[in-house]
Amino acid sequence: MNVRDHNRSAWDLEVAKGNRWTIPVSPETVAAARRGEWEVVLTPTRPVPRAWFPPLAGCDLLGLASGGGQQGPVLAAAGARVTVLDNSPRQLGQDRMVAERDGLSITTVEGDMADLPFEDASFDLIFHPCSNSFVPEVRPVWREAFRVLRPRGVLLAGFMNPIVYAFDDAPGPTGEFTLRHRLPRSNLTGLSATARDQIMARGEPLSFSHTLDDQIGGQLEAGFVLTGMFEDVWDQEPLSAYFPLCIATRAMKP
Repeated sequence: MNVRDHNRSAWDLEVAKGNRWTIPVSPETVAAARRGEWEVVLTPTRPVPRAWFPPLAGCDLLGLASGGGQQGPVLAAAGARVTVLDNSPRQLGQDRMVAERDGLSITTVEGDMADLPFEDASFDLIFHPCSNSFVPEVRPVWREAFRVLRPRGVLLAGFMNPIVYAFDDAPGPTGEFTLRHRLPRSNLTGLSATARDQIMARGEPLSFSHTLDDQIGGQLEAGFVLTGMFEDVWDQEPLSAYFPLCIATRAMKP
C-alpha cells in the first residue's frame, strides 16, 4: 500500500466534504492581516504567540503540509513570501483560490513533506501545522526541515500527543474512553481485514502515532534547538476533556 497516494486522494476527498481544515479564510481575515491584525494556529484552538515569529516582511516562509487556504494566505497578507507545500492538489487549490481572490502572491507545490523539492537554506521560517500524523515516519520530516532552513531559521510545528492513539477512537456507551492500544499504531492497527477494507474504501486518511522521542527528540537529533512549547485541546474531540490532545513547538536552526 502506498500511503502517500492514498492520503493524497483522501485529503482531496476531505476538501469535497468540507473538512474544517480545508475551508479557506475569508476576505475579511485577509484584509485584517494586511492591517497587521492576524493570528494563525498550529493546533486546533490556541493561536501561535506573535513572539514566536520573526519579522514577516520579506520573510521566505514555507507552509509545510499546510494546504487548505488558511495559514498561508494570512501569513502572505502579513508580509511573508509564502510557499505552500502539500500532498493534496485540492488543498493547494484552496490556497490558489484565496490568492487569486485577494491579490496575494503564494507559490503552491505538490510534494512529500519528508522529501522536499527545495534547495538547501531556502527559507527563513517553516510553519508546519498538525499534519505529520499522515506520514509513517516523522524523523525524515525534521531532517528535511532543517536542511531547507537558513541558519537562525525558525521551525514552528504542531503535532498530536501520542497518547491519543492509545485510546479507542470513540467513547463507550457510558461516555468513557478505554485505554486499549499499544503504541505506536495507526488507525488500521488491530482492525479486522473487513474493517481495514472499509476504512480504505471510504477514503479516510491513514494516520500514524509518533512517539515524543520521534517528535521532540527527532527535532533535536536533526540539529534544532527548542525554544518554545505549548499544549492545546481539540475543541471538537471528547477526549480533550481528559488531557491536551496537541502540542506545538518552536525550534531554531543554529
